Amino acid sequence: MSDQPPVNPYATAPQPMSPADEKLWATLVHVGGIFFGFVPALIGFLVLGNRGPFVRGHTATALNFQLTMIIAGAVGAITSWLIIGVFVIIAVSVLIIVFSIMAALAANRGEAYTYPLTIPFIK
Repeated sequence: MSDQPPVNPYATAPQPMSPADEKLWATLVHVGGIFFGFVPALIGFLVLGNRGPFVRGHTATALNFQLTMIIAGAVGAITSWLIIGVFVIIAVSVLIIVFSIMAALAANRGEAYTYPLTIPFIK
């Protein structure tokens, strides 16, 4: 018997992504936020976050933005019995669409993007 620990053939380090793949996935995470909320950003952060610095930065930024918009939407829903709550919900919906498109375009060009009005939960 050898003193070496058994080798797990299934435990491999994640392979880094090519720059084109990183741009593609970062773009998809931002666009997915329009349709599915925080879910694409969370999945992208957990699955792709350690495959490259570009995709990690974009998934973390998208996740921070989507979580901030969930909080803003909740405030709007709670205050919807006042007229202002309805306007908050409408504003959140518009901001998600506009800023996600701007972020997707920046990711597709290979640029970093920081959403305005975002609470940095994840660094």
